[in-house]
Amino acid sequence: MMYADLIDQEDLLGQLKSLGLQVPSGATAEQACECAVRGLDDARAYELRKMVKEMYTSSATILPAVRQAIDKQLLPALALYQQSRPA
Repeated sequence: MMYADLIDQEDLLGQLKSLGLQVPSGATAEQACECAVRGLDDARAYELRKMVKEMYTSSATILPAVRQAIDKQLLPALALYQQSRPA
């Protein structure tokens, strides 16, 4: 569960699972982000961007491992997906 001031690995996994994504229990933040971007489609990309925006604009502190996984796995994959979409 996400506590008011901290977003940890378990929070990330929970949020991804709440979006209906298949993320193995006990996965690291990096593994979870890798799973999240497999088979991206418009709906999933939208929900992931929305989730990241909410996390980054909240007052909660994102633990470094979670931020690093999002910055190195999730955001680049979302950007690449967006670029591959027809204008």
